[in-house]
Amino acid sequence: MTVQALEAARRLAPRFAARAAEHDRDGSFPAEDFRDLREAGLFGLMVPQALGGLGASFAEYAAVATELARGNGATALVFNMHASVTGALGAVTEELAEALGVPDEALAARDRLLTAAAEGAWYAVAMSERGAGARLSQLSTVYEATDGGWHLKGSKTFCSGAGHADGYLVAARSAADQSVVSQFLVPAADGLTVEPTWDSLGMRATSSHDLHLDVTVPTDRLLGGVEGLALVVAQLMPHWLVASYAAVYVGVARAAIDAAAEHLNARNLGGLPAVRARLGRADAATAAAQLVVAEAARRVDEAPGDEETNRWVWRAKLLAGTTAAEVAASVLEAAGTSATRRGHPLERLYRDARCGSLHPATSDVCADWLGIAALGGDPDRDGSAPRW
Repeated sequence: MTVQALEAARRLAPRFAARAAEHDRDGSFPAEDFRDLREAGLFGLMVPQALGGLGASFAEYAAVATELARGNGATALVFNMHASVTGALGAVTEELAEALGVPDEALAARDRLLTAAAEGAWYAVAMSERGAGARLSQLSTVYEATDGGWHLKGSKTFCSGAGHADGYLVAARSAADQSVVSQFLVPAADGLTVEPTWDSLGMRATSSHDLHLDVTVPTDRLLGGVEGLALVVAQLMPHWLVASYAAVYVGVARAAIDAAAEHLNARNLGGLPAVRARLGRADAATAAAQLVVAEAARRVDEAPGDEETNRWVWRAKLLAGTTAAEVAASVLEAAGTSATRRGHPLERLYRDARCGSLHPATSDVCADWLGIAALGGDPDRDGSAPRW
């Protein structure tokens, strides 16, 4: 499986790279990239083999995401959202389901969603909100029970792939009890309205528009079949909310080094010691970040939710985000003013890389989490603001 998926990602990356400039310039969604991902079977990457997927581990996902991001970071970022949904769903073992009180009918509904993904459906994430960010406990989108289902109403922002996905993972608070936060898989249908708001510095091709919801979904669209699981899952599987981004930004950093090397060789600038030194430091920093991401992913596969595993998860996000921004800035300076022109790969990669520290959890939040842990506190609960 690993070889099949990784080879597919490496085969697709040059296609993504060839289209990236146009989509970045226009702020358009790379629909062709997603057709390629579907045809390669990668929407089933995190789906168990028993349900028709590839059954990848988290470490295997990280390797694939890094390769995709070397082609187009925006495409890899949206793919990450789909992988996080399917990966989290697929990671609910029978033991965990029993511990969480997940009923059999909810597991059957989960399997139907995963099977659809293996067959080519893909899912986006609608979690963040204006004024709340990605903190689940601060959401204003609400839900309430209706006859035969759930009614959801609210607005989401930064919904990558908005208007293109087959379904959306929506986090919402109970109208009856604001302390209860649940997640739903809402199909793309009437009741969802996309407001085109995404005109950003970087990652311009993610179509991360606002999504307004006033929709009723069937009972089985409550993920887990039990209300109030969202915060529990966030603490049990922080790797999908934190470290999955890290693999993408390692790929963006590596793409910046590749683009800089091509630019410098084409202009015979490789003879300058200062230029070589910048590339050398960039290479070493990116390799170090990639090793931290790989170690975090290995620990996630071996001991998910473990205290030390979670430390590595937060380290991975912090280092990948800061490293991508620093590497892209440094190699852009090495390449010179000509590389800052609109349309040059390094100019786009510089802007894309700058977004790594801003994705939740931001680099400052990651550093604070790790600092509290180093001081012996509880980083999920201590601090001036709630983590989730």
